[in-house]
Amino acid sequence: MLKKLMRFALLGTVLSAVATLATADEASVKKAVETAYPKFKVDKVTKTPFAGLYEVFMGGQIIYTDEKMSYIIAEGVLVDAKTKKNLTEERMAELTKIDFNSLPLDKAIKVVKGNGSRKLVVFSDVDCPYCKRLERNELSHIDDVTVYTFLYPIEQLHPDAANKSKLIWCAKDRVKAWEDWIMRDILPTTSSTCDVPLEKVGELARKVGANSTPTMFFVDGKRMLGAQPFAEIEKALVAASAKK
Repeated sequence: MLKKLMRFALLGTVLSAVATLATADEASVKKAVETAYPKFKVDKVTKTPFAGLYEVFMGGQIIYTDEKMSYIIAEGVLVDAKTKKNLTEERMAELTKIDFNSLPLDKAIKVVKGNGSRKLVVFSDVDCPYCKRLERNELSHIDDVTVYTFLYPIEQLHPDAANKSKLIWCAKDRVKAWEDWIMRDILPTTSSTCDVPLEKVGELARKVGANSTPTMFFVDGKRMLGAQPFAEIEKALVAASAKK
């Protein structure tokens, strides 16, 4: 019995030492990368099970390096040869997840489709052609969802988008005004003055990393960029609902 306890104690010591070593390796990699690239903040370093590679999440992207930082793989994609899974894409989805429940949904246009049981957030620029494509060709095929649209005009690309956003937000029937514009290119003919949360939405977009439109977020915190096919959006909605 004593020998068995000693073996367990020894095993615990070895495992603890291995864990400490792994942490030290990750810390040293973090320090090496930040020393080499002082303008960037390293958010997280994770040792992968692949050929001594370390995953470094920094500047909103993943790079790979070895423990001595003798080489760097940047703008590359790590793929599992057997399953053909894009491992970099999967890790990015995890590392960039947001807290969906913290989103200020009162600052979004709420459109209920069917029973509205599922939730989807979209950051949309009123003059973005891909946003219109998303609404007209993809979201129009999806039912039983509540879509919260944050009006996010990117004025560098679309100078009149902020003015149009104000007309839609301040319309008597905000939902109708949004649908008239995004589906039929019809703006409200009259609009009252109201408090338009464009600045706050802009701050929110920067906080959650919505750098382009359309950007979608699901209740599990994962995001989807661009006017993706409705089958992919439906698949993501189902997956997100299953994790609630």
